[in-house]
Amino acid sequence: MRNITADNITDAVLARFAGCDNPRLKEVMGALVRHTHDFIREVKLTEAEWLAGIQFLTQTGLKCTGQRQEFILLSDTLGVSMLVTAMNNQYPAGATEATVFGPFHTEVMPLAESGADIGGDAPGEPLFVNAQINGLGGEPVANAEVDIWQADDDGLYDVQRPELGDTRRARARMHTDAQGNLKFRTVVPTPYPVPTDGPVGAMLVATGRHPWRPAHLHFRIRAQGYSTLITHIFRAPDPYLDSDAVFGVRSSLIGEFVEHPAGTAPDGSRLERRHFTLDQQVVLAPA
Repeated sequence: MRNITADNITDAVLARFAGCDNPRLKEVMGALVRHTHDFIREVKLTEAEWLAGIQFLTQTGLKCTGQRQEFILLSDTLGVSMLVTAMNNQYPAGATEATVFGPFHTEVMPLAESGADIGGDAPGEPLFVNAQINGLGGEPVANAEVDIWQADDDGLYDVQRPELGDTRRARARMHTDAQGNLKFRTVVPTPYPVPTDGPVGAMLVATGRHPWRPAHLHFRIRAQGYSTLITHIFRAPDPYLDSDAVFGVRSSLIGEFVEHPAGTAPDGSRLERRHFTLDQQVVLAPA
């Protein structure tokens, strides 16, 4: 087609996909073009704004590393991640709900045995977690692979601390026992801001939004015969439970972090400071 105008360009672009032999790809790309063009028309996008958008996406890509995924952070803060999660993880009643993955998971995790102190020397108050993983029918899920990761008391993940190098802490991969149980020691999670030193942070500032996430532990649980579950367990009270920067809070995912005075801890050690316990049941949906 010649003589392209603002009125006919959408149809011209869509016509170029006529030879696509992948129906799903054709559907997705067609919808992307239509909605993008409609957005541009609705806001009457200027050339300067278009260029600023290109520069923003370029800087977002440049900020990505093996330890940080700025595009996931962008998706999170725009509610896209949670929308995709909610649409694609509609588990039966009684199953633990899913939430966003976040940008700080790593596929390479230190392996830990049940009962281990996965917090290492991360700053924070001691937390002892006793997790029970069951199926929807109440059956224990043995040998489930569980990834756990979290920020420390300073609001930082290990991968955000260059002084740690390749050392990982407050992060581990564990497996449930024959009864579907796993136990570990870590540190109490605290609220923290998502990274604001990149383009996503600049977007939050420019739009008058705060960057804070409520305190939580991350879990990814995989077991044969069950749907993979990516979820958080949040701590209450917390000032950001109703305004999570990435829209990931679900009421069913708020755990009970119980405070205990100095004394004997669940692992038998003697603590001269207060500590906390979390007994958490997780229910997996069938695959």
